[in-house]
Amino acid sequence: MMEFEYHQPASLESALALLDQHGDDARLISGGTALIQFMKQRLAQPAHLVSLAKIPGLDYIREEDGQIRIGALTTMRAVETSPLVRERASLVADTFSRVATVRIRNMATIGGGLAHADPNQDPPPTLIALGSSVVLRSSSGERSLPLSDFFVDYYETTLQAGEVVTELRIPIPPANTRGAFIKFLPRTADDYATVSVAAVLEMGEAGLCRAAHVVLGSAGTTPVVATTTQDALNNKILMDGIVANAAEGVADLVSPLDDFRGSAEYKRDMAVVFTKRAVQQAWQGGR
Repeated sequence: MMEFEYHQPASLESALALLDQHGDDARLISGGTALIQFMKQRLAQPAHLVSLAKIPGLDYIREEDGQIRIGALTTMRAVETSPLVRERASLVADTFSRVATVRIRNMATIGGGLAHADPNQDPPPTLIALGSSVVLRSSSGERSLPLSDFFVDYYETTLQAGEVVTELRIPIPPANTRGAFIKFLPRTADDYATVSVAAVLEMGEAGLCRAAHVVLGSAGTTPVVATTTQDALNNKILMDGIVANAAEGVADLVSPLDDFRGSAEYKRDMAVVFTKRAVQQAWQGGR
């Protein structure tokens, strides 16, 4: 790696001041599971690393105002094993349990994963399908926005210079909500998915789907909200044929990339297959 200066501020205000001082030459680091690899590959060469590890008040999971609020320094393993998350949003716990390995989940943080903005990550499709939002902080103030608006391109977010992710907010799903997260893994269990799908269905009586939320990962440069599929499911009595027809609409929405996990054409086909499976799983039981 290139030489760099390591900073370990004791407060968020000090960290933000360092970002303002060093500008584009500075990068934040928390768990480091992604950034260190980028630095080793010379894909990132910051002159200054600003660690968030010693900053208090950013590691928590709590329920407040109908939401689960998770501090940016909370590890993925902590989310996976949280009794609160398992009870109030079990789909979130299930999704985080699929991320890489326990060793990685014990290091990787919520804020770092979101800021990394890799479209192949597991959590974003589920979090977006549940209507989550993200809180961003800079020396000039704080703002929040829907997570669906946070990712703008491959490894790019709406984070502005000097901003840091401080919190993830997940609305607690209503009692009639069913969800599923599935992914296609042709290689190893800890690999990125060829395609992943999160389906969250707000159900009514007699199999009526009042509202569907379907989001795909590994299907474009950002998570893909399957608007066509959602529209085809909303206010419908769910049946196999309706679900299958709704899943077909995904093919025109995704823009997968060719790589060693499959060609773009193959991934597009798998997007349809796994969208159908995810919706069926959510409809017929789910979490």
